[in-house]
Amino acid sequence: MFESRKLRKTILEMAYAGSTVHIACAFSIVEILAVLYRSHLNLGNGQPEDPLRDYLVLSKGHGVMAQYACMLELGWLTDTDIQNYFSDGTTLKGLSDAHVSGLEVSSGSLGHGLSVGVGLALGAKRNQTQQKCFAIVGDGEINEGAIWEALMFAAHFKLDNLLVIVDANGYQAMGSTQEVMDMGDITAKFIAFGFDTLEIDGHNEHLLDQSISKLMNMHAGKPKAIIANTVKGKGISFMEADNRWHYTRLNAETYNSAIAELLETEVVSLP
Repeated sequence: MFESRKLRKTILEMAYAGSTVHIACAFSIVEILAVLYRSHLNLGNGQPEDPLRDYLVLSKGHGVMAQYACMLELGWLTDTDIQNYFSDGTTLKGLSDAHVSGLEVSSGSLGHGLSVGVGLALGAKRNQTQQKCFAIVGDGEINEGAIWEALMFAAHFKLDNLLVIVDANGYQAMGSTQEVMDMGDITAKFIAFGFDTLEIDGHNEHLLDQSISKLMNMHAGKPKAIIANTVKGKGISFMEADNRWHYTRLNAETYNSAIAELLETEVVSLP
């Protein structure tokens, strides 16, 4: 379950069916979400409505197709939901929406989802529910001052049940993060803000799994962070590190080429 090629195929099917954008933004977080859902999220009774399941806050809400692909694997969404993505009457929009069961936040406006996640983590601590909160933010998103206010809050209230994962793919909507707003050493900044922090390859599922386990068992009283170095558009050669795919829609030719590349990769990888 949560095999990366299959998740990317679902994302392509959704994007093509709905003629929508943000494909590359979803591709960069596929492995992060796969590892979280497979190995680290306590899903309670297995249903999205369970009030005691762990929280997964997608603060970079424009990557929501990757989360929808995981929710299909869980049975929280159906093939019909995927085929009707972004069509009239659907509940599945192009940004994370808290009205969809299994999504914690409405996070189309960047910079705000993490604050909700921090509140969820604080509530879980005060209610002594043992719930954890995993929040995914973009490296472009952390241009927003509200992100840093949330990080200070998390450190002050010793939210050791919070793990922030930065999808550091090097781009945002209008260019590279370095040219739009150079954040310098993001890892050093998180450490300075009081977080136990690791920087890793965000597409290496083994490293992701190890790092999440290590962090969640580190110092009590300190929030956690992973700076996940990723590739925007990861998995499709003509999309990788090409920021045009932030807003480019698939046509029949590019859709078929992308699907063929995924299938070819799958065949080659078989023993």
